[in-house]
Amino acid sequence: MKIAGLASNRGRNLRHIADTAPGGAELSVVVTNREQAPVLEAATERRVPTEVVQREDGESRASHEQRLLDRLAGYDFDLVCLDGYMRVLTDEFLEAAPTTLNVHPSLLPAFPGADAHEQVLDAGVRTTGCTVHVVTEEVDAGPIVTQEPVPVYEDDDVDSLKDRVLRDAEFTAYPRAVRWFAEDRVTIDRDGDEPVDVTVDGDDGGDFPERRLVSEERAATLRYGENPHQDAALYVDDGCEEASVVDAPQLNPGAKGMGYNNYNDADAALNLVKEFDEPAAAVIKHTNPAGCATGDTIAEAYDRALRTDAKSAFGGIVAVNRKCDADTADAVVDSFKEVVVAPGYTDSALDVLREKKNLRVLDVGPLGDGDERFSERFTEKPIVGGRLIQERDRQSPVAADLDVVTEREPTDEQIETMVFAWKTLKHVKSNGILFATGTETVGVGMGQVSRVDAVTLAAMKAEKDAEGKSAEGAVMASDAFFPFPDAIEEAAEAGVEAVIQPGGSVNDEDVIAAADEHDMAMAFTGSRCFRHD
Repeated sequence: MKIAGLASNRGRNLRHIADTAPGGAELSVVVTNREQAPVLEAATERRVPTEVVQREDGESRASHEQRLLDRLAGYDFDLVCLDGYMRVLTDEFLEAAPTTLNVHPSLLPAFPGADAHEQVLDAGVRTTGCTVHVVTEEVDAGPIVTQEPVPVYEDDDVDSLKDRVLRDAEFTAYPRAVRWFAEDRVTIDRDGDEPVDVTVDGDDGGDFPERRLVSEERAATLRYGENPHQDAALYVDDGCEEASVVDAPQLNPGAKGMGYNNYNDADAALNLVKEFDEPAAAVIKHTNPAGCATGDTIAEAYDRALRTDAKSAFGGIVAVNRKCDADTADAVVDSFKEVVVAPGYTDSALDVLREKKNLRVLDVGPLGDGDERFSERFTEKPIVGGRLIQERDRQSPVAADLDVVTEREPTDEQIETMVFAWKTLKHVKSNGILFATGTETVGVGMGQVSRVDAVTLAAMKAEKDAEGKSAEGAVMASDAFFPFPDAIEEAAEAGVEAVIQPGGSVNDEDVIAAADEHDMAMAFTGSRCFRHD
């Protein structure tokens, strides 16, 4: 796709298109009607040919446009893109040239003309943006190709609004439109020579739509981000119906407000305990489980979770999936914690928790049943220049889903532990290994670049930091397949007797043989549970 760009001033959109080459499109020439237009230097820096075609005093529009067409005739181009070209083009030019696009700084048909930003501010609208449209002789009235909105704030003036519309709207919408043309996805319906409508192939919705518009409200300005030198804020999605820490009331009025890390860890803790129907408790440190367990009561579950690694739990976040009672509260305040998350508290529990001045106590309300606990289907992660979006990992294998691949069959108790371990392992940063007995963690090896090292770490934590627990006889869960038997050898040395893993390695036969050699039971899930964030 070759583009002829027409600009009267700086041509910042043309420069942006040249720099980003949407759909592989290239500027073949930049034409201006002003001898000193800054776009000339910018184009030259990008090695784009330039032409100056000024309208002479007394010259007719038809004559000027004919000279413009004559100058363009020496270049190969498929699309004309206007960028602040301060001339109204006639039908004669538009019929002689290929499709011509313009970007206008408002959401047409609202606020056409040269003073769009002033009109927006005078009208008091809360949202403006830009429109890329096919050019017709009627100003700002051609069929719309695409639009991009931006908010209007109370403290906006013309300059601030103009800058935001350019950078947040025009720099997004204009390249998008060019890319669509470059990919031959645009159809222009015409009434004779007059364009009247635009359709775009593949501009569809669904779970992963072609375009996303996200609007969230700032709920709080945080003290700082992950580190004190980083600014941070919390934004809230008012459409979320799932229990979350974002809008959970803080029930200890004297405590400090929640910080960036507090929210991040509290969210991780809550998501983990949502996995279980039984009373469950989790202790989180840096978004990883220091321990997790289920029990007949919340207090029992918390005790089992804490004893996995009480040392690492210092300064951590606690989440439970039942109303927090006084017994659990007493255990929580026995050592330093930053945040407690629960779907409610008894009055006696609050009396205990409020004795700790800076303990944040969050009430997230009812968690719901079954799939209600994970009603938000997608997660997203910002990266520089974009955003990754995926379905949440809501898989939850049961005993019938497991494929036993070893000579030794796991016991019913080991299968129960496998299912528990897998639900917990989903919340461990990869490479992740988890040792468990019954329905409680014994040792966790997280965030290692080597799977063998993750096994070694889990065994070391079980040996050194678990209170009243041991890797002897434990079940090991791995979030991805074992590429070699070495991790099985390491686990066997630690005393592991059963393994749950995805399977799927080219060396599965060797791994299974190693398990058989050590009289270990092994089951495959058929799917992995990486967590990389």
